[in-house]
Order: sequence, then structure tokens, then C-alpha cells
Amino acid sequence: MSAIYPSIWLGFSQTSFTLRQVQAGRWSTRVLTAGPDDGEALVLMHGTGGHLETYAHNVKAFADAGHRVIAYDFPGHAGTTHATENLELPHYVEHLLDLLDTLGIEKAHLSGESLGGWVAIKFAARHPDRTLKIIANTPGGTMSRPEVMRKIGSLSQAAADDPSYERVKARLEWLMADPATVTEELIATRRAHYSRPGYADSARHILCLQDPEIRRRNLITDGELAAVKSPALVVWSSDDPSGPAAAGMDMAEKIPGGRFALVENAGHWPQWEQAERFNELVLSFLADAR
Repeated sequence: MSAIYPSIWLGFSQTSFTLRQVQAGRWSTRVLTAGPDDGEALVLMHGTGGHLETYAHNVKAFADAGHRVIAYDFPGHAGTTHATENLELPHYVEHLLDLLDTLGIEKAHLSGESLGGWVAIKFAARHPDRTLKIIANTPGGTMSRPEVMRKIGSLSQAAADDPSYERVKARLEWLMADPATVTEELIATRRAHYSRPGYADSARHILCLQDPEIRRRNLITDGELAAVKSPALVVWSSDDPSGPAAAGMDMAEKIPGGRFALVENAGHWPQWEQAERFNELVLSFLADAR
């Protein structure tokens, strides 16, 4: 394993997995896979400025349940090709389609956190024939709150420009209800990704979605929510700094097959802070034949 990725595999170390680069369209994409090759595909997508290690506490549970688990880094992020132009939602949706094609996956369950949930909903509305079920976990895409956008933009770019221990820790702590859940391994992981040559410039293109005008044209519309044919679980948390649970409830109500679940004692990463509860919710939803 490259020295740029320190020993941060946490839950990954408890299960067999493969980490590799695959070409998805024009993006050399860092992808982790686990679980049986013949299982239903479950794609895990991180948030803005994130990386596939976001799901370190979830991959084993999903793989053990028989799913073919795929976690990957978005364009411009972590171990995937850095961005040289602004990345808007069509870029992420196209990349996901290319990745599924590259991996030979006809249909997949999509589980996305924050930006990942935003991508999952946009993808499902545009490609219903490629989508099984959706888990939108504290998803972005329906709100444009200036104070939140400024906070995400300032904390994220500061950490990208100077990936010091203190700045990276501050960015991660903003995500959590309990700062103690920001482990030394997680800080080391993000510092390694943010320290890669060229990442600071890539971050500026990633963070374009925090610009009000750009965000506005990328927001999820009511028409797109109505166009989601797949069953969808919208997960919100009790202490999410991005917005109130009512936003998630409204989203779930506008998706024809939508359901809502609240995770207590978690911030923007319920899959990390309350992993057992999150894993139970997801696996129960995926197993439900309704």
C-alpha cells in the first residue's frame, strides 16, 4: 500500500477487500470493493471533500450480508484524478454511470452521504433502469443556506490550502455531534489526501457548489424527486449541521417510494457516529420486499 495512505483502514481491516484504480470515463478512480462478486451491487458515495474511508464502519456489515460493495472517490477527490474545472452534478452523475459500466454493473443500490445522496437522487431520476434502491443519507441538493455554504467552503478550502492537523481536525469536527468520534486515524487519512500535490486547486473546483448561483442550478427539483421510481430511504440525524430533519422528511414525502428515518446522537455522518444503527437501517431497507 502506498505511503500516502497510512494505516487508517479501521473497519476495512476486518473484512477482505480490494483497493485499485479503475478508469471511469476520463477519471482514474480509486475504488474499494468487498463482498461476493455475485451479490447485488451496493455503491457507497461520500460527501464534499470526502473520500471512501467515510464508510470504514459500514463495508463489513454490508459485505457480510451478501452485497457486492463498491466505495469510491468522486472526481476531484482523494485518490481520483484531480479536477481542473468546476464540478457540477452532471459531472458526478456521468462519472457514476461510467463507473458502473467499467465494473460491469447493470443495476445497483446507491447509498450516498451529503453530496453522495444528492448524486444518488439525480442519478436515479435520470437513470431509473440502472437503479435498484436508494439510501440518501443527510443528502444535499434541496437547500441553499448561505451560512452553511460559507462554513463548508471556508473550513474545506482552509484545510485544503494548509492540511495541518488543526485545520483538518476542525473540518472533521464540524461534521460530528460528538467531536470525540474524530479519531486520529481519520485525521491522518484526510491529511494524506489533502496533502497530495494539486489537491488545493482541485478543492476550489469541488467547492463551486457552495457558490449560490452554481448551487441554485444544480438543486434537486420536485420534478426529479417525483421521477425517482426506486424505493428510497432518506436518513437524517438529530444534530445535522447542514439543516433540520424537516428537510429530509419533505424529500421523502416527495419521492413516490420514499421513507424517512432519524438517527439520534449523530451529526452529518450518521454512518460513522452511529454505525450500528445506520447499518441496521440500511440492511433492513434493502431486505424489505416492499
